[in-house]
Amino acid sequence: MIDKTTRTAAAAVAEVFDGASVMIGGFGTAGMPNELIDALIAREVGELTIISNNAGNGETGLAALIKAGRVRKIICSFPRQADSHHFDARFRKGEIELELVPQGNLAARIQAAGAGLGAIFTPTGFGTELARGKETRRIDGRDYVLEYPIAADFALIKAYRADRWGNLVYRKTARNFGPLMAMAGRICIAQVSQIVALGVLDPEAIVTPGIFVQHVVEIAQSAEVSSYPAEAAA
Repeated sequence: MIDKTTRTAAAAVAEVFDGASVMIGGFGTAGMPNELIDALIAREVGELTIISNNAGNGETGLAALIKAGRVRKIICSFPRQADSHHFDARFRKGEIELELVPQGNLAARIQAAGAGLGAIFTPTGFGTELARGKETRRIDGRDYVLEYPIAADFALIKAYRADRWGNLVYRKTARNFGPLMAMAGRICIAQVSQIVALGVLDPEAIVTPGIFVQHVVEIAQSAEVSSYPAEAAA
């Protein structure tokens, strides 16, 4: 019997090791698996390479992981914002390495890893510092930059509902990077608000098939989310 459910967030991240590369879903705080990150902090693993859209906000989630000194390098598209003070402080001290990737390129490179592609050509970044030292090519009169896929040892993502096979349904904008990272992580760990019985999820609504997910853990949804009508939250 296939059963990918895990009882606790701590058990779900038990395989994450020092020096691992870890994708973390979310666009800012939307879709960020905060409880999985808290469990990672409690495990005291370090020297992590984090792939995420942002470099953390405020005091929770990815920002808390950076504050705890567990991140050696971050690959992201938008590291600085008004409340990214933990990333800012560590970067200025030379305590964290940054690889800046334009947002579309970040998504495309993660998607390429999940699809098993060897590389992609993208026009974004051509003629800028981001393309320095990289192979370029002119195709049909337009200049492109060769970029390589971004894969990871682990992908920590947040979805709305799952079944025990690991099929995932997302909620609105919280979907963002989750589906791409689920495909590009060697081990995908999904935090969901609700685990339902097989057959409950509408097959047409499943965005991430269970074949891409290794662990699912149910974290009680916030009061704000639970107040939405069922048809709006599905």
